[in-house]
Amino acid sequence: MSKPQPGTTYKPTEYDNEDKMKMTSKTVDISTTSDDLTASLSTIVSTNNHTNDTKISKPKRFWNKFINFIEVKQSETSENSDENSSKSILQAYLYNDDLAPVKRKERVWSWNHYVFFWVAGAFNVNTWQISATGLQLGLNWWQTWICIWVGYSFVAGFLVLASRVGSNYHISFPIASRIAFGTYFSIWIVINRVVMACVWMGTLSYLGGVCVQLMLKSIFGNDLNTRIHDTIGSNNLTNFEFLCFMIFWIVSLPFLWFPPHKLKYVFTVKSAITPFAAFGFLIWTLCKANGHLALRSLNENGPINKVTLAWSVIRSIMSALDNFSTLILNAPDFARFSKTSKSSIYSQLIALPFLYAVISLIGILSATAAYTLYGINYWSPLDILGRYLDHKTAGNRAGVFLISFVFAFDQLGANLSGNAIPAGTDMTALLPKFINIRRGAYICACISLAICPWNLMASSSIFTTALSAYAVFLSAIAGVIFADYFVVRKGYVNIFHCYTNKEGSYYMYNKWGTNWRAVLAYIFGIAPNFAGFLGSVNVVVPENAMKVYYLNYFTGYLISAITYVILVYFWPITGVPEDSHLIKDLKWIEHEEWIEVEDFAIQRDAFERYSDETIIDYTEKDSV
Repeated sequence: MSKPQPGTTYKPTEYDNEDKMKMTSKTVDISTTSDDLTASLSTIVSTNNHTNDTKISKPKRFWNKFINFIEVKQSETSENSDENSSKSILQAYLYNDDLAPVKRKERVWSWNHYVFFWVAGAFNVNTWQISATGLQLGLNWWQTWICIWVGYSFVAGFLVLASRVGSNYHISFPIASRIAFGTYFSIWIVINRVVMACVWMGTLSYLGGVCVQLMLKSIFGNDLNTRIHDTIGSNNLTNFEFLCFMIFWIVSLPFLWFPPHKLKYVFTVKSAITPFAAFGFLIWTLCKANGHLALRSLNENGPINKVTLAWSVIRSIMSALDNFSTLILNAPDFARFSKTSKSSIYSQLIALPFLYAVISLIGILSATAAYTLYGINYWSPLDILGRYLDHKTAGNRAGVFLISFVFAFDQLGANLSGNAIPAGTDMTALLPKFINIRRGAYICACISLAICPWNLMASSSIFTTALSAYAVFLSAIAGVIFADYFVVRKGYVNIFHCYTNKEGSYYMYNKWGTNWRAVLAYIFGIAPNFAGFLGSVNVVVPENAMKVYYLNYFTGYLISAITYVILVYFWPITGVPEDSHLIKDLKWIEHEEWIEVEDFAIQRDAFERYSDETIIDYTEKDSV
């Protein structure tokens, strides 16, 4: 197979021009006919419509109108405007506006926007507690801090690798997953990500509700939980807590309306105000403690032996990868908006570990300062702020309100970037005829409410462990995608084949649209970690199984990647450049190129009609 060059521009053939001339000629003839003929044609059309309407029952007419009302109208999926109004479920699944490659005018994220994005992501209540894992495992504060540097450096590396397909080909995660797993089996891969997005959105919304609780308590008093009559009758939720959760949830809804490329302004504002609140909170806590830090109080279990120390280091490093497994997987969803091929690479590679190291150090210092005041290790800043309200001074109440307000906005931004937008994007790949990114984000918000996150958070240790353990499944997916893109295809993707189910297209693989090599590799990547996954949720398993599980992300990622390469070696796939060698050729991005997709809708329409890439002119190319 010869390798087509990206950066395509479709030039209509003579056949297309003749069709258009004929259509224009017919239109002119009709418009210049006599009034009598026009009236006759109108009468015929009216009569036919009336006849058709009488044949359709009223319930069916109502149902058809309802379906037409809720259907997502596609603006540029075809040259023919009539086809834009309605598409079959399969046609919409294959190609729709939300999953189309991102055009130049929407690729507005430069390197600084990715820095702002991760500032917004790092400074939130959930990640504030990342340093607690190592300390609870017996490490001291500086050992934990080094592990955080190492762990999030690995995260940055995996994230940048996953971003490249989105950055260069401007496609989202659902489309990128079709390349490795197949056009139809990718549905299962997308469902995995949607489930986690909905659960995490509920979790972060609950934490946002806690911020609202502190804001209201700082205004109306610290006893609102008892002053507001409790009628729910749950051990995990009171009327006041539910009220605060709903306030945060409702305030979040308008932000889901905006398209992803316009949310850069939200992340910019969030990245500007959140660090001030975080450092302000740290300084305030240090002042209250008169500068005293109880660093020794962080290790409640005392000294540990060398073997235990080694495994504690490993688990502390792996906790970073476990917590980031969902964002690593859907990295193309944001990388596709990058202005250049490098906008999303170096900025994330440097900013991400630095920012998470900074926020973890703030968490360590705040916890040790608070210990000198209250004799308890508080790993959440919200717990410390709640204690400040025990002293009802005007300064305490004002400080708690302002910091809680910024933290609430911070939780909102984290929900948008990590959950709502990825879930919305993924849902467009599941049922795009009726769901676009905006509707998908709102569906995710509704599901996050329905899962009752207050019940999940009531057992926080098991809940957090179970969520992290889900990395067992996501790491195997990420490993297959890495091996397929870098090792097998050397960075080459034909985006026309990403949006078709025609027989013989590269990413259909077979009539079931499934790459069985990827599925087997995915299962092989899960298998070694599955016993440990059960052990993490309190099922009794052998100790060695847990030790394998402690390396879960690396284990799943590497085993699935290696298995996939071996299977492809013995059972080759199509869509691979002819001049590359699977094993000997180590130039993993040799065939990766930046492409332009300004006329992609027309090009794809021609490709679908003719199934012949020779009709596409590849001479116009805009490389970055």
